[in-house]
Amino acid sequence: MTAPRPSPLLAIDGLSIAFRGERGDGREIVRDFRVQLSAGEIVALIGESGSGKTMLARSIPRLLPAAASAAGSITLRGVDMLAAPEKTVRAMRGRDIGFVFQEPLVALNPAMRIGEQLDETLRLDRRLTAAARQERIVGMLERLRVPRPRTCLGQFPHEFSGGMRQRIVIANAMIRHPALLIADEPSTALDALLQGEVLRLMLELARESGSAVLLITHDLSVVAEVAERLLVMEKGDTVERGAAREVLQSPRHPYTQKLLAALPRPAPAERPDRRQAVLVSVDDACVTFAGRDDFRRAPHPAFDAVKGVSLEIRRGETVAIVGESGSGKTTLARAMMALAPLSGGRIAFAGADVARARGATLAALRRRMQFIFQDPFSSLDPRMRVVDAVAEGLHGPGSRERKKRALAMLARVGIDTAQAQRFPHELSGGQRQRVCIARALVLEPEFVVADEPVSALDPSVQAQVLKLLRDLQRDRGFTLLFISHDLAVVGEIAERILVMRAGHPLESGSTAQIFNRPLHPYTRELLQASAYLHADGGEHRYVLRHWRPAETLPVLPAEPFSADADESTPRHLVEVEPGHLVAVGALANAATSRRNGFREQTQHA
Repeated sequence: MTAPRPSPLLAIDGLSIAFRGERGDGREIVRDFRVQLSAGEIVALIGESGSGKTMLARSIPRLLPAAASAAGSITLRGVDMLAAPEKTVRAMRGRDIGFVFQEPLVALNPAMRIGEQLDETLRLDRRLTAAARQERIVGMLERLRVPRPRTCLGQFPHEFSGGMRQRIVIANAMIRHPALLIADEPSTALDALLQGEVLRLMLELARESGSAVLLITHDLSVVAEVAERLLVMEKGDTVERGAAREVLQSPRHPYTQKLLAALPRPAPAERPDRRQAVLVSVDDACVTFAGRDDFRRAPHPAFDAVKGVSLEIRRGETVAIVGESGSGKTTLARAMMALAPLSGGRIAFAGADVARARGATLAALRRRMQFIFQDPFSSLDPRMRVVDAVAEGLHGPGSRERKKRALAMLARVGIDTAQAQRFPHELSGGQRQRVCIARALVLEPEFVVADEPVSALDPSVQAQVLKLLRDLQRDRGFTLLFISHDLAVVGEIAERILVMRAGHPLESGSTAQIFNRPLHPYTRELLQASAYLHADGGEHRYVLRHWRPAETLPVLPAEPFSADADESTPRHLVEVEPGHLVAVGALANAATSRRNGFREQTQHA
C-alpha cells in the first residue's frame, strides 16, 4: 500500500489580487495563481517588472497595500492566511515566514542601529537571553560574510554599501529559521562570489530546518543552479511552469523565449581608443571613515574604505568598476562627486580639484556631474510626482518650461505623460530606474556615475535600460562610470574595467583584456563564479555555462599575485601589457617584478 502523500507546507489555489481604483473599479494584477511547496523545496518565480511577482509574495504574510485585495486560498501549515485573525498572522511573521525584501534600504529602519533591528526580531523569542541573542546575531552576520560583525551592530543602514545592506536583510529574515523563506531578489546587489555563497547558505538552512523557499529573481542563471521548479509570470498570468532546467533549456512559451533572448551575452571585443582628453583624474585616492561604537558602545578604530586608487577617465568613454560588495566601488564614486571626503590623494574634474571646491564652485561642478543611485526607490522623494522630481534640479527657466523639459526627458527614457504624473511607489522597479536616469540626464551633465543601475531589473528591462544608456551617451556625449557586480553586463557596456577588493585596486585594462586575459587571482575568481545562459545553437535552446578564458593564460608568480595577501598590505600596479595593469603586494619588490617581466607602473590606470 502506498504511503499517503504529506500535506504541502504552502498551498496557494486560485489566488487573484486586485487594486481598487478611484472610481471603485478593480485592476487585477494577479489572476488564478496556483502552486504548492513542500518542506525543503525551492520554487522560483520569474517575470518582468510589473508582472505581479512581488505582490503575490506579499500576499502570503498578508502585507499587501491597503488598496489591494486578495481572493482565493493561501494555506500555510494548515492556517488560512487570508481568513486568519491579524494576531495569528502577525505571530507567524518571522517565526513561520521569513521575508527578504527587494530594496534593502527601504526594508531597514534608517533611525535604528543594525544590532537593534536584528535584536528586535529575536526578542519575540522569549527563551533567548540578551547575550544569546547577540551571539546568534553575530553568528548569522559572520555566516553571510559581513566584515567586523560586532562593529556593524552599532552602525546605521546608510553606513553600508548596497550589497552589505542586502546581507543584513537576509540575516534578519533567516535568523529565526522560518518554515517558509520568501526571497524577493535576495542576490540582486551581491557579486557573483557572494551570490553563490548566500544561495548555498539558504539551501543549507532550508535543509537544516526543513524550510521551503519561494525565490523571486530576474537572474535566470541563479534559477538554473538552485531551483527545482520554475513558474513564469506575464502581466499577472502564469504562462509556463515545470522543472527549472527543462523550462530554461527549452522554453515553450513565446514570453519565456523573449526573456531568455534578452539576457546579456558577455562577448567583449577590443574597442578603439578614442584618445580624448582626460575628464576625471584620480590620483592615489584614500577615503577613511571615523571609528564608531559597537552595540555595547565600545570604541573601534577608523575604517579605510578606499586605499590608494588611481584612475583616469577620458571624455566620452565608459569605464566600469567591479568588485564584491564593500570593496569601495560606491565610496570611490561618491568621492569623485565630492559626496564623500578624501583622506588622502587628489581627485580632479576637468582640471578642478573636487575636494577643495566649496559653495558656488562646488554647486557648479555638481551640475556637470550626476549620480544615478543604486536604490531608485530611496533616491526619489515619495511625496513628489515623477515629473516634479525630474524638474527639481532645473534652474533658470520658468516652471512651465522646466516641466516641458522634464516631460521631454521622461519621454526619451520611455515614461509617458500619464506615468509622469504618478508617485514613485506607483511605478515598477524598472520604471523608477528610468525616472532616476531622466533626473540625472535632464541637466545635460558631462560625467554620469551609474551605481548598479540595472541590478534590480529583469533581463528584458535590463537590456532596454542598457540600450537606453548607450543611445543617450551617443546622442549627448557624456562620460559614464558604470559600477556593477554583474560581469556579463559590464562586458556589454564598458570599454575599460577596474577591479577592486577591500578598497584596493587589483587589476585594470580594456574589457577584452580583463575577460580574455585576467591575471589577478581575484579577477579570475569573479569570472569563474559568473554563470550565464548561453544559446546552444538550436532554436530557443539554452545551456548554463561558466566563464572560460579565451586563450591560454600565463603561469603567474606566486609571491606578487598572492590571493591570500592581507587586506591592509600596500599594493602598487605593474603593467603586464599595454594598458593592462595588475596589483602587486608590498612583498613583491621592483626587482621581483622585473625578474618576472613586468614593468612597474607609476602612471594612472
